[in-house]
Amino acid sequence: MSTVEGHSGKLIFGKLGGIDIMAMQGRFHYYEGYNMKEVTFPVRVMYELGIKTLFVSNAAGGMNPAFKIGDLMVITDHINFFPEHPLRGKNFPTGPRFPDMHEAYDHELINLATKIAKEKKIRLVYGVYIGVTGPTFETPAEYRMYRTLGGDTVGMSTVPEVIVAHHCGIKTFGISVVTDLGGFDNPVEVSHEEVQEAADKAQPLMTEIMREMIKRTA
Repeated sequence: MSTVEGHSGKLIFGKLGGIDIMAMQGRFHYYEGYNMKEVTFPVRVMYELGIKTLFVSNAAGGMNPAFKIGDLMVITDHINFFPEHPLRGKNFPTGPRFPDMHEAYDHELINLATKIAKEKKIRLVYGVYIGVTGPTFETPAEYRMYRTLGGDTVGMSTVPEVIVAHHCGIKTFGISVVTDLGGFDNPVEVSHEEVQEAADKAQPLMTEIMREMIKRTA
């Protein structure tokens, strides 16, 4: 089970936008001590149950100076800084030994989210997510390094699940909620409680976009 506050670790079946969905209320994190096979096991289960599209979200630190706390960043690509790869070991027959990663985040779903956000007048930003081990938040120097490498947000999840989903042929759409900002001239201390508060405020807008996306892709 998940050991992180705000992650109850429940697997929920229900409807969103009138469409049958399967949702994880919380997830397993590498920093909790789980290995990558355990972190990504729920995605394997989803694949076996016939899931075709995966929507992922996370709370992340923003490094792009154009971003604001509470922004919804559509993930266009990622950089993997986890020390263990989720596909390491014997290859699962769900995909090739060496999967191509040019479109880990589905372009059609990104375009659909953009269209819906414009219709509903919801601000979206776009960028590259960097996945790191955690559980410490980044130092100012680390924020600046990740920004230099091409990152716009940084967090402790998402990348392993997306890699496995992509390997399984599942289309993926991802959003980062920008819950704090780092790497600038005036660094601000951040706590888990503040991250949760910022994520909770942005959640209704993210849910509105995803609900409409699910309705239009069903």
